[in-house]
Amino acid sequence: MVLLELFLSFVKIGFCSFGGLSMIPVISEETVSKGWITAQQLSDIVGIAEMTPGSLGVNCATFVGLQVANVGGALIATLGVMMPSLTVCMAAAHFIMKFKDNKYLQNAMWGIRPVCLGMIISVIFPLAQTNYMFMNIVSWQAIVIGCAVLVLIMKFKWRIPAVIGFSALCGILFVR
Repeated sequence: MVLLELFLSFVKIGFCSFGGLSMIPVISEETVSKGWITAQQLSDIVGIAEMTPGSLGVNCATFVGLQVANVGGALIATLGVMMPSLTVCMAAAHFIMKFKDNKYLQNAMWGIRPVCLGMIISVIFPLAQTNYMFMNIVSWQAIVIGCAVLVLIMKFKWRIPAVIGFSALCGILFVR
């Protein structure tokens, strides 16, 4: 019974929140009010979830599920929080495949692609400002590291973990 309750609670969390920090009040409502975890444990879980790879919702679901019902609970809660996204993605994939030759869908996709690229590029400028400037002073070391990484990825096809390790080492050795 607790596994079904975990699953349904995390499906609700997945449907009723928009990801990221907006999930915390819903997670709190569903977990602390049911006595599955304390407010202090929720605070710890959020802190740990923000430091570990993956989305906050998935990490919280895994930790709460593990706390409540061991590995089975972790699996069920994680599946529950992912269910809304999986459902929407599978439905979208189904309709895209079904209508892939439809000229209206092709035209829509043709219009969506440059918007996605524009959105990615729009993130570059604020990220560049926060990564290459410190207290309104340009960090030439960071620019050199960034250019080196670009060359390593584009020309030498380095993998991301190696690039991150290289960048961390350069930061330790050459910055401040």
